[in-house]
Amino acid sequence: MVEDDDALAEVVAEGLRDQGMAVDLAHDGLTAAAKLDLAPYDVVVLDRDLPGLHGDTLCQMITERAGRPMVLMLTAAGAPGDRVSGLTLGADDYLGKPFHFPELILRIRALARRKPDARPRTLQVAGIVLDPVSRTAVRDGRRLDLSVKEFAVLEALLRASPGFLSAETLLERVWDENADSFTNTVTVTVGRLRRKLGDPPVIETARGVGYRIA
Repeated sequence: MVEDDDALAEVVAEGLRDQGMAVDLAHDGLTAAAKLDLAPYDVVVLDRDLPGLHGDTLCQMITERAGRPMVLMLTAAGAPGDRVSGLTLGADDYLGKPFHFPELILRIRALARRKPDARPRTLQVAGIVLDPVSRTAVRDGRRLDLSVKEFAVLEALLRASPGFLSAETLLERVWDENADSFTNTVTVTVGRLRRKLGDPPVIETARGVGYRIA
């Protein structure tokens, strides 16, 4: 999320994290451009009137990237002409401020599904059926009561299946750039998820490689 209003950015980021999204923040265009070079984001929520590097310029830079993230402009410039100009710059969606938070969540998820390399909406592996939109997960017909992070770890493992994900990769995809890589957060969360998934065990661990659901 690229937003120069620090208070608004923190509130929105926390709300998105509560929905299971990993969110990194940038408060100016130059910082955002640097972060975009470091991580493969799915969606960029972008303000237009940014210091350092204007949001319009940043949007154009993003659209020129191979495998680029989807762009949602979230800005106070909400008149019809502003929407047209923002979409002309290459933005994939446009939402004016003030906005309704549930609508923002739905738009972000819709953009993630539209991303060219996005997988089908419902993930099904090893008797597990997970729907990221309705936030439901079932194993062999049994509804799973998962925390936000447990759900996000399960989703990441299902999307990667049958491949492995390292603890570092899970930390990056499920948490955010402020997560402490020296903690056992991933191990603890995977342990809780294993217990809730029940028998027979479905999450495999390979020492030095990571976790997978095959």
